Amino acid sequence: MTLPTAPRELELTDTRRRARVPLPEGALSVYVCGVTPYDTTHLGHAFTFVQFDTLVRALRWLGREVTYVQNVTDIDDSILARARRQGEDWQALGRRETVRYLEDMRTLNVAAPDHFVAATSVIPEIRSMVERLLELGAAYATDGGSVFFRIAASPHYGELSRLDRPGMLEIAASQDDADVDDPRKEDPLDFALWKGWSGSSDEPAWPSPWGPGRPAWHIECSAICKRYLGPQVSVHGGGADLVYPHHESEIAQSELATGRRPFVHAWLHTGMTRMDGVKMSKSLGNLVFVRDLVREHSGDAVRLYLLEHRYGDAFDWRPADLESAARRMSRLRVAAAEADRDDGARERFVAALADDLNTPAALRALDGAGGSTVRELAGVLGLTLSGADLAYPPRMTDDDAKATGTDKDQPSLKPDESWGQGTDSTHPQSATGQPVERVDEATADDIGPLGRDELPQTPTRDEKNS
Repeated sequence: MTLPTAPRELELTDTRRRARVPLPEGALSVYVCGVTPYDTTHLGHAFTFVQFDTLVRALRWLGREVTYVQNVTDIDDSILARARRQGEDWQALGRRETVRYLEDMRTLNVAAPDHFVAATSVIPEIRSMVERLLELGAAYATDGGSVFFRIAASPHYGELSRLDRPGMLEIAASQDDADVDDPRKEDPLDFALWKGWSGSSDEPAWPSPWGPGRPAWHIECSAICKRYLGPQVSVHGGGADLVYPHHESEIAQSELATGRRPFVHAWLHTGMTRMDGVKMSKSLGNLVFVRDLVREHSGDAVRLYLLEHRYGDAFDWRPADLESAARRMSRLRVAAAEADRDDGARERFVAALADDLNTPAALRALDGAGGSTVRELAGVLGLTLSGADLAYPPRMTDDDAKATGTDKDQPSLKPDESWGQGTDSTHPQSATGQPVERVDEATADDIGPLGRDELPQTPTRDEKNS
């Protein structure tokens, strides 16, 4: 493949600077906040991950080297609460929902990231980062084994969201794990780094210098970024509802722990998906799920529907728009089977990508093109044109299957860490130091093709639309 001109650099809208910025030279690192595995996969999730997948595909097509990391928040207040409500083990819930998420990504032809990392696989890194923040005086331990970040230690806290203190307090108080009234905190806006074990038998705990407990939400992504991408990241993002408190807090703890600023060169945030003008939300129950849409439409059609919206724009779900996207997808398939025809499509396509990943314009660039030009450019957007969904994640090798105890003939994610065996990082412990009772090894019907692999949304915390 030869580009029509020298590759043009993408400019992306950085939330922190409220401006378009070119990407840094050299190899790029991209991190997107992944799902908390329950109620997966709704259209808001899909919009975020399709857009970031398209960004990575576009960068690589333009000749850039990219390392792409995505997490899964497999330990979290909300997943523990859901597991209790449903009367099941939190790990079994996470595994089942993560498999469902992966199946949905496969259907949408979202390529596997280079590293798909469970938060529970980086417990040692989380503890080390918390220890460093304590040494710096940027955090403090409290009775009960919890540790909080001291926002007064971060002179730039608030630069991403640009919220005033009342605005921060309002959003913080609306989170599922709201703790603004916790009397142990020096400031209501201080946030948890480590949560001391409650003593409940259905709550996991890992040992730490402050007592048994588990990581809090924000520190998980900082630790994963540092381990897999280093102290600074080229592009980091997720849903716009993560700007505060999640990403704001990530900046504060990462920059202080590593001594490097800025933590992120460009913050990208995807717009919220709405129904009847109201943001789709788990708490409101107004969700549209990918698995329901693909009963009547191909994964290509759903993906094209999502790409008809710019990544930063909020949009309303309308079934008629998906019907229109399906018809457009059919026309593209017909054009792809015709003789090759460019008619300036490549030039327009490259210009659209450089224009803040303008996927609607990139799709329009395909109008009038045909043959191999359509196939190539549609492939950059992740469209298969065949009506068939590509395997996601890639099939396992014999060595992978042996290491993880799974059936290699099932599609599976090659784990960064094994789930449920091996090091301290995957073994939650009780206050006595003994492993918490774990779910028995499940059957394939219980957990799907991942076997025992690592598994791989606020103003309200219930969404975590990453």
